[in-house]
Amino acid sequence: MSAWIGMISDEDADPRLQEVLNLARTPHGTVDNVMRVHSLRPNTMRGHVILYRAALHDDTNTLPTWLQETISSYVSILNDCPYSLANHWANARHLIDDEARADAIEQALHMRRPESVFDGRELALLRYAEKLTLSPGKMVQADVEALRREGLDDGQILEANQIIGYFNYVNRLLNGLGVTTDGDVVGYYKSTE
Repeated sequence: MSAWIGMISDEDADPRLQEVLNLARTPHGTVDNVMRVHSLRPNTMRGHVILYRAALHDDTNTLPTWLQETISSYVSILNDCPYSLANHWANARHLIDDEARADAIEQALHMRRPESVFDGRELALLRYAEKLTLSPGKMVQADVEALRREGLDDGQILEANQIIGYFNYVNRLLNGLGVTTDGDVVGYYKSTE
């Protein structure tokens, strides 16, 4: 466990906190520091878990999962958040399942040149993510209309918006409290063997 504020271990958790820690457990049975950092205020952990799963791991989302993780990674790059980037780029890389393609995407995202590897709706979503992350007060209706022109429906636009908004929230949480991956199992899809 690593952050600039105290975090309560499973062993020291009271029943109320233990209930929320159990809700926050990963498929590996652990509680990542991104959630554990809320342990002094279990209600924010509960809200965070619910928001995270609704934004990124909901079965009703229709954007491809690899693209959801790539958008998450790009927002984390733009916000210079190593914690989220480590986890969500590991997920994206796993889901892309093509090392050369993943390497090219990773390089393009770090260079802030997604157009070198993407076009169409994928590029439009990454441009939307960049503007919403870096210049939220400059968003205009035309930004959404550009996504529609690329064939995205309003539900998919909402999915992307919620992923981008969530990562802007969590990147600031993590960076503002000095949360690291020390002790975490990095990546949602890491083998549990």
